[in-house]
Amino acid sequence: MKNCNLRRHLVLKVWIVLTAILLAGVFLIKGTALAAAVPDSHLTGETEERTNINDPGTSQTPEDLQELNIANSLTITYNDGNGRLAGSLRILLTLTAISLLPFCLICMTSFVRILIVLHFTRTALNTQTAPPNQVLIALALFLTFFIMNPTIQTINTEAVKPFEAGKITQEEALKKGMQPLREFMYGQTQKKDAKVLAQIGGYEWNDEIDDIPNAVLIPAFMISELRTSFIIGFLIYIPFLVIDMVVASALMSMGMMMLPPTTISMPFKILLFVLADGWNLIIMSLVKTFY
Repeated sequence: MKNCNLRRHLVLKVWIVLTAILLAGVFLIKGTALAAAVPDSHLTGETEERTNINDPGTSQTPEDLQELNIANSLTITYNDGNGRLAGSLRILLTLTAISLLPFCLICMTSFVRILIVLHFTRTALNTQTAPPNQVLIALALFLTFFIMNPTIQTINTEAVKPFEAGKITQEEALKKGMQPLREFMYGQTQKKDAKVLAQIGGYEWNDEIDDIPNAVLIPAFMISELRTSFIIGFLIYIPFLVIDMVVASALMSMGMMMLPPTTISMPFKILLFVLADGWNLIIMSLVKTFY
């Protein structure tokens, strides 16, 4: 009985102590919040004198307005004082040109014709994904560099080196660098394509390379490249089509009508292609079309 009373007495004391600590904490938090809410004149800079503060964005004179908005102003310098583009703007234009380089590679070089012909060759062989797309693109890319090497050397000699030596301006370098590409595209472009596009765009052109704008020359060159590559692809298809017809006739005569002819003809196509040294014939003939 005494032990029970002792336990109750201890529990009561513990509850009293915890309640006292809780109340003290509440009063302490309230006092801290009130002290923080009262502004300190030394910290806020408040004085008894009245301070005239204008509304945001207002001023008494134009000079004050300029001082207020100086942090929000944006200045773009287009030249460096010598008639040339500023360095930062030149860097921006250079990065933009680098990002457009893949499109220029596709639109203004021999890459389109080579890649399409290689795809026609693979389709005619009926080898599905052999060689894979990565191999065809890599082969087309290196063949493009091989074919465009004289043009690249001319651009380097007439535009890049003089610009690096400071002999010509950036605008002159771009113009001289574009001229060899224009000559290459003009030599591979059929005039009827250029005339149609010039007529649609309302340009006057008298069959001279200097008078045709890039907006007409580049799409006309691409259309001509597509036409030429499809003609070459048709010529590549003919011998393989003959093999398909022979195999199909043989299967029909043996009563094997349910057997797909392409499955049987594919080994014969590969054999014919290897014996005729097909890759050498196609690549050499394709390269010669640009000369």
